[in-house]
This record gives sequence, C-alpha cells and structure tokens, in this order.
Amino acid sequence: MKLRSNEPFWLVKNGLINSYPSLRDDVRADVLIVGGGITGSLIAHQCVEDGFDTMLVDRREIAHGSSSATTSMLQYEIDKPLYELIEMIGEEGAVASYRACFDSIDTLGRLIKRIRSKCGFKKKRSLYFAALKKDVADLKHEFAAREKHGFPVKWIEADEIEAEYGLRGAHGGILSEQGGSMDAFQFTHDLLAYNAKRGLKIYDKTEVEEVDHRPSGVTALTEHGNKIYARRIIYCNGFESVEVVKDKFVDLLSTYAIVGEVSRDRPSKLDDMLFWNTADPYIYLRTTDDGRMLIGGEDEEFIDAEKRDAMLSEKAAKLEKQIVKLFPETPFRTDFAWAGTFGETKDGLPYIGKHPNFPSAYFVLGFGGNGITFSVIGMEMVSRMLKGKKHSLDEFFRFRR
Repeated sequence: MKLRSNEPFWLVKNGLINSYPSLRDDVRADVLIVGGGITGSLIAHQCVEDGFDTMLVDRREIAHGSSSATTSMLQYEIDKPLYELIEMIGEEGAVASYRACFDSIDTLGRLIKRIRSKCGFKKKRSLYFAALKKDVADLKHEFAAREKHGFPVKWIEADEIEAEYGLRGAHGGILSEQGGSMDAFQFTHDLLAYNAKRGLKIYDKTEVEEVDHRPSGVTALTEHGNKIYARRIIYCNGFESVEVVKDKFVDLLSTYAIVGEVSRDRPSKLDDMLFWNTADPYIYLRTTDDGRMLIGGEDEEFIDAEKRDAMLSEKAAKLEKQIVKLFPETPFRTDFAWAGTFGETKDGLPYIGKHPNFPSAYFVLGFGGNGITFSVIGMEMVSRMLKGKKHSLDEFFRFRR
C-alpha cells in the first residue's frame, strides 16, 4: 500500500538521514517491531528501556511511510470532541483519554530533550475555531466540557481572534494552553539512532510477508526467505495493519497538505500557535521551524493511491485559497504539496493492545489527527503489557470494543 504521493516537505528538507541494512540471516529477538515510523521508533525505545532484546524492521527506508507525510501537529484533542466522546464511552474513559493525550505532549518533549533530537519541537497554544455560525453552540458545549474537567482553556470571540492573530472568518473558538509541533521524520531517525547505539537492531527494506503466531512466540518470514524468531511481535505499521487484521476497524481517508515559501513577513504570534476548525472535513494550520506556513485537510475517502494522487493539484489549490482567505494579510505562495493516507475510527481512539486472532502479538495503531500522541501513550501501555500488567486505558483502546 502506497501511503504518500509527490515528495513531502519533511523528506525533501531532511534528505536521507540514516540508512540501515536489509536482513540477510535468520535471527532471534525478545521483541520484533514491524514498522519503522515514529510509532515503531517510540515503542522500540521503550522496549530497549525495559531491557528487551529488540529488533525493528520496515519494508521501506526508515520513516518513509506516513512519518514523512505527517504535518506533525501535536494536539491533545481527539477527533471526537470531549462531550461527544463522553456520550459514546462514558466520562471515565473519555476524560482519561484526553488527559493521557494532554500529558503525552510533555512526555514527548522530555524525550526529545533527552536524546537531543534536532526535530524542532516547540510547545504551542492551540485555537479550535468555529468555521460557521451554526457551529458555535456545539463548540461552546465542548468548551464547557473541557473546562469542567480541568483542561486549561479559554473562550475567545471572533473579534479577539482577528485582532490577536489576523485570522478572519472565525466565529469564536477555544484557546488551549497545550499543544506543540515537531518534525516527526527527523525525530524518528534521531530516536532510532540513539537506540541503535544501545543495542536496537534495525533493518530497513525488509518486508515481513508471513507470520506464524503461537502462544510461545512468533516466526516471521521475510521477502528474502529469512526467518525472525521472537517471543513477542508488536505491529506499529499504521494503516497497513489492514493487510494483517481483517476486521473492519478503521476507515481509510486521503488527506492533503501544502507548505508555503519561507516568509519573514508573517506575524510572529503565528509561530506560537496551532489552528484548526470545525469544518467537516476540518482544516489545520501551523508554521514550521524554518518560517513557513503549513495547511492541511481536504480529506476524501481513500479508494486507491492513483485516484488520491490525481487529485493533488486540485486539493492544493483549494488549500491555498483557504489560507489566503483566513490570513489575507500574510503573504503565501505554495512551495510543497503532497497527499497521504490516514485512518479514522468510530470513536476517534487508537487500537493499542492484543487481538484475539494473533497470539504473542500486540498492536500500536494511533489513528486520527493526533496519532503521534497516541503512540506516546502506547509506550507506557506496551511496557505494562509486556510485563503482564494492566493499564487503565486497555479497555478503551482494545480491538472489538
């Protein structure tokens, strides 16, 4: 499955940071991780931290799937508003999920500082604004739910939004104190390189074609006929997990993004903000650490890569019109445009944990608009699972929930 089209900004900006060999021998490990994107890198890091002999494989170059196409906005907000999620799964699970996402941004920041990653991580505020007047009532309902449960939020009116940020067309919004941005491609490489020095075995261009799952462990067969014997396997392969799990558990969507030329004329306040709105599908904006404006959205149902890619020019033009409409005083000219594929679940939550059809396997599948924060949560959850312990979010992130 092809996950991106054209060349995403992060891939061009960073180039080929590190390359690893493909697997050429039969090998053994305590834990085999399938997927060399940001999720796989985080879970591999935790496994190394916990003392497991860990191996990671990817069918491509490292981080050349979704991690090269992500816009890397770090939000604690889940695609389902808090008040809706409470109605779906109950107050306990909904609030705990939001709180875990909130805390994960700081957890990620500490890890980035520890490994001295050059990923440009920055804490930011977040503005979730009403795209239409009819959206205001629901957005105020969401504001009340977050305020009730102790999240640091403030309601801000339309005139304040325009005066403070130069953003036009909003009808009020929720200003949150927690958010961030980074370069997920760079971070993935930095984290894997850090752990390679601590014994993590990494093989790219190594596709796992078949896995024999047994309670005692797994045997994975690669495309070149090599075997990997492991006590546990952890699938961190995102949307490609639909090739493994045949349940109907996620809807695949195509999404689009553009990045503008470097601009020194943009208001400096924009560099401290994330913006997203209540449209369906919603759009999201931020600046990059080298002074560019980034906007994404225009999601469509994913049918195939060819159709997704054919729509890139049309979608890029629509996104450019959006950013010019929202920030008419800020110069913008598109420099990069790309498309990617992501997943949407019925409740906006990830799938982290075991699946009844796969003995000795775990899955860390962070779907939705904040997949990175879900993957950070997955570190603690997997750590506990591998030690035979429970986690408070197990019930809410499980398969067939």
